[in-house]
Amino acid sequence: MTQSLRTLLAGLIDYAGLFPPAKLEMGPSAEQFARHVRGEHEFALGRFICPVSRLGELTQAASALMPGTYATSGYREYAETTRPWAISAILDGPLPDSFEDSLDEIDAFNEHHSSEQNGLAKIDTIELKVTRPDAIDEVLDELPEEVFPFFEFDIGQDCRGFVAALAGNAESGGAAAKLRCGGVRAEMIPPAEQIADAILALVAADVPFKATAGLHHPVRAAQNLTYEVSPPRAVMHGFVNVFLGAALARAHRLDREALLRVLVEEDARAFQFTEVGASWRDVVIDTASLAKVRETFALSYGSCSFDEPIEDLAKLGLL
Repeated sequence: MTQSLRTLLAGLIDYAGLFPPAKLEMGPSAEQFARHVRGEHEFALGRFICPVSRLGELTQAASALMPGTYATSGYREYAETTRPWAISAILDGPLPDSFEDSLDEIDAFNEHHSSEQNGLAKIDTIELKVTRPDAIDEVLDELPEEVFPFFEFDIGQDCRGFVAALAGNAESGGAAAKLRCGGVRAEMIPPAEQIADAILALVAADVPFKATAGLHHPVRAAQNLTYEVSPPRAVMHGFVNVFLGAALARAHRLDREALLRVLVEEDARAFQFTEVGASWRDVVIDTASLAKVRETFALSYGSCSFDEPIEDLAKLGLL
């Protein structure tokens, strides 16, 4: 694997096995995450994504899998590492009236899992949907500094108000956007134009983002949308298209037409990764610049499968 590809992938994939189309039960989902934490490609793994309403289930199912010591018949060391599991908590549905209750649940989870005896884990990000820009300020007024928020809004509408609200909070610790890039039905997949417009608005405002849904595969192509026997199919966006496209847009201030060409690229050979940089056709970003963009702008994406993106990269001969 080249250094530029490793840089693109570092911490890129947040594991969302609880969500469609995988929709695993909590136990199997936690076991998958524990396996990935110890796997060959752990460097590409980000956070475990869990709804706030299911944090109690997570504690029950995963405590024995988390780093630290766990009481069964005496104490035993389960994990090779003492680094806590990183958890991203999703607030269920639209911005709830019980936001303070959700924060209390997050605080209780973090307190419980600060002890090695209970398994080490920490919620350090939350994700929630907002339907109006001023809700962003309302949430940030209540949110503790140690929890970083991602705000999902509809990129099919004019998103400038949401982006402006996020940019306006940069000095107070900041916040990020969450862009939905797909779903289990064809009509849930946004056109590339909407993704391009959202990314360019975020570039202009210097607001970071994560993505979610529909990015199981590296390069844009027609794919199965679910794991059913006769699944629906549609053209899905590729995570290399989206994240390398975002990096090139940030580094080179690509215009809309240029970014669109990256997002709709379906030839995997158009993307190249070397020790010194990555490129789409003749547009190049050096590895150091790519690392900076990944760290500060194009942060991660949620996927219900970790194996599928990794296996696809291997099929392309990149891993």
